Amino acid sequence: MKYAIVIPDGVADEPQESLGGRTPLQAANIPNMNALAAAGVVGRANNVPPSLPAGSDVANLSLLGYDPLANFTGRAPLEAAAQGIALGADDWAIRCNLVTITDGMMTSFTAGQIPNDVAAAIIHDLQRDCCGDLHWKYYAGVSYRNLLIYRARNEQPPFTRETQSTPPHDITDKPVEPYLPSGPGSDVLREMMSRSRRVCDACAVNQSRGELAATQTWLWGLGQRPAFVPFAELFGIQGGVITAVDLLRGMGRLLGWKVIEVPGATGYLDTDYAAKARYAIQALKEGLDFIVVHVEATDEASHEGNAEEKVRALENIDRHIVGPLHEHLRSHGDYRMLVCPDHPTFLRTKTHSHGYVPFAMCGTGIKPDGADSYSEVTAASSPITLDRGCELMPLLFSR
Repeated sequence: MKYAIVIPDGVADEPQESLGGRTPLQAANIPNMNALAAAGVVGRANNVPPSLPAGSDVANLSLLGYDPLANFTGRAPLEAAAQGIALGADDWAIRCNLVTITDGMMTSFTAGQIPNDVAAAIIHDLQRDCCGDLHWKYYAGVSYRNLLIYRARNEQPPFTRETQSTPPHDITDKPVEPYLPSGPGSDVLREMMSRSRRVCDACAVNQSRGELAATQTWLWGLGQRPAFVPFAELFGIQGGVITAVDLLRGMGRLLGWKVIEVPGATGYLDTDYAAKARYAIQALKEGLDFIVVHVEATDEASHEGNAEEKVRALENIDRHIVGPLHEHLRSHGDYRMLVCPDHPTFLRTKTHSHGYVPFAMCGTGIKPDGADSYSEVTAASSPITLDRGCELMPLLFSR
């Protein structure tokens, strides 16, 4: 049996006036997702418990079969794993966005999708000018996505689980002051962010970018080393993941999966959708039994409040990933395939949200339930409602 999951990040949404009162899933031309729904079942799952933040970290843990209430320790440790950064028992990883803040407002949580070389120059200068003691180390990632690691040196770390931070993508076009870190150790994070302003101001290659130059770092998503039961031990199957996002790469490594790098996968709207499908199909041909294909583009469009781009990204996922992958699975024996986003990301708010997401699942042994399309509306009328999203993986693997 072969298994495949496609995760169109943040695709679940509300009806949009600009789309004639339809959600992006209803408005998009997605014949392959609709065919998958018609061949199997449609339902809905709640991947984010009310007590946890509605982030991709929590939601994807749940979607992949791990109860986040028992397993979630923070987003940054997952991204540290993606970069091969080992954490000690008392170390802390902190997500470090390069952002543009104008007149106290979050103008861009990506610093205008800052180029890798410009971001790397800033991170280099931050390490040189802002990290005088041995506790701290900056790590350059991709574009605006970077990390800051706190190394414990036989001392009590300043942070605890009560330390609070806010993802910068949740406060686009809002004043940042109410969302600064709070709780134990927050004064340390605020000071690091304050120091970063001077470095960004002094970085000539950054300032040459004009209005969307990075103005400072934004520190968030901090956490400690997680300890997951390997996926193969939990479900008895070896997995692999295709993604352009460090969060999913790190999660894959920690779960014991093969992390498959795809040239042209950007984590943005310009990602190479077709290449992701080709690499997924090749991995299955080479003996992998379970593949996850994650696409960030729909989430990015939501964060920008761009309904047209969200529909376009969704149609690209359907045409270039879902269609070819489903066709390959159907023609090569027993299989099951699932399409499910991690969380809703509303165009109206430009932020991640709590709430149910629709899923469609078909394949060997799954009796069609009469659904004729894949959308939030179809899922809402389904008798399959999972209040705990971590129950979806056992459903996919059930015999």
